[in-house]
Amino acid sequence: MSEDFAGLLTVFMRRIRASASGVATEIGMSREAVNNWRHGLSMPNRKHRHKLVDCARYLRLSEQETDRLLNSAGFEPEYPVGSQAPGQPYADYIGRLFERLQRLAPYPILMLLSQAHWGQPPFRDALLATARQRYGEAAVLHVRPPYSVEADARSYFSAIGAQCGFAGIDSDFAFESALERRLAAGERVFCLVSRFEQGEAHLRESLAGILRGLSEMYSGRLHLLLCGGEALAELKYQSGDLSLLNIASVENWPDPGPDELRALAGRHLPVAEVDGALLARLEQACGGHPALIDEALRWHAEPYSGKQTPLLECLAGSIRLWEGFVPLLGDADARARVDAWLDQTSIGRAQPYLIDRLLRRLFWANLVTARASGDGLQLEWRCDAVRRAGRQIIAAWSDAGA
Repeated sequence: MSEDFAGLLTVFMRRIRASASGVATEIGMSREAVNNWRHGLSMPNRKHRHKLVDCARYLRLSEQETDRLLNSAGFEPEYPVGSQAPGQPYADYIGRLFERLQRLAPYPILMLLSQAHWGQPPFRDALLATARQRYGEAAVLHVRPPYSVEADARSYFSAIGAQCGFAGIDSDFAFESALERRLAAGERVFCLVSRFEQGEAHLRESLAGILRGLSEMYSGRLHLLLCGGEALAELKYQSGDLSLLNIASVENWPDPGPDELRALAGRHLPVAEVDGALLARLEQACGGHPALIDEALRWHAEPYSGKQTPLLECLAGSIRLWEGFVPLLGDADARARVDAWLDQTSIGRAQPYLIDRLLRRLFWANLVTARASGDGLQLEWRCDAVRRAGRQIIAAWSDAGA
């Protein structure tokens, strides 16, 4: 543990004046448990790692801060790839992303969708730095919707207004009016919305409606990059032509290629050990899953004598995979369907929006992905480690039932 967990948690809570009871309500634990964490009387146990991730979201931590908090508690990082510094390999992709956004007409709205463990968005600092270069410092707004399930419309839009530098925002109408004044004055404004799907559904729908309406009213002036996952995708696809964001274009964050894998491997291993053979092993063993890449590199960095577990077995036991699977397998029908899919190379044809809810949740949990084949894009398991983890979890459920 590189930092004191209790001290770090206290600092992050004080920064937004969060109380122990407030944190406890948000993450579904007792106030006594949170107070014990703060005062160093206890530590989160393994089964509560996801609670700590929820706590980080409520405390409005960045991806880097989230990983610091998890590391101080002895847990694996949640965003091992997205914490790369600006200027590393994804810089080329980010440049192309902005070029696409600036070509979109009449509505420059781009939804950047990412699966679990990538962050929403990945490389936020690099995205903002690129935006400031292209639009100018004063033209760039960064919105981070509050996570709290207790936030009402007043506090939600007050927080967003403050992030944009608007004073006196106490309603959705006031926020819309303040942003409209800038557009009506002839400004071109870029707005990055990070973690779009935080907060209650009706509040993010209100935000989506405001941004869509202003984009239509001031064509070409409001450039939007909306970042999220499943809940954001629903605002484009779920209601067809009536969807709030049906006019938005979509970009899916890509899997790491050889350059990205080489950069990641360079964090853990000497340059001489990062060769084509290692990159091929990483690609095969991890299937592009950022958390598994991180774990595989940590495994490779261990001395040979310290490798107690083969790589595949190590990856299959990843807590990140188990946290992805377990919430989806609570009923027998879901376990039976997933069990059958685990034996298939291809689960089915990939679509822009997966109608089957279980398949959709597997996709956003980053357990399955869309890959090109002779029959077009197909849904496939990320890698053999994911399939092995799924089988182990289903077997454990069967043993518990027996």
